[in-house]
Amino acid sequence: MPGTYTSFYVVAFKLDDRDQAVQAFPPRLAASETAAIEAAEALAHDHAGVLAWRRDNDPVVGEEGDPVVILSIGRVGDFG
Repeated sequence: MPGTYTSFYVVAFKLDDRDQAVQAFPPRLAASETAAIEAAEALAHDHAGVLAWRRDNDPVVGEEGDPVVILSIGRVGDFG
């Protein structure tokens, strides 16, 4: 669709004092789907869980699409 673009994100999770998965840091923008997957795989070694996802965006009408998970590893919580 003309004018639309896709954004890719990655976020890692840690466990809080109640053993719940919470974001370790705010979602990070990745340059591509491959970059998001590679970042998530690297973060998985040091975190309870990681997610990589994409969103389709249409800035002309100001719409942001629903997140589509492209990789999920380990324990994850809310991300968007």
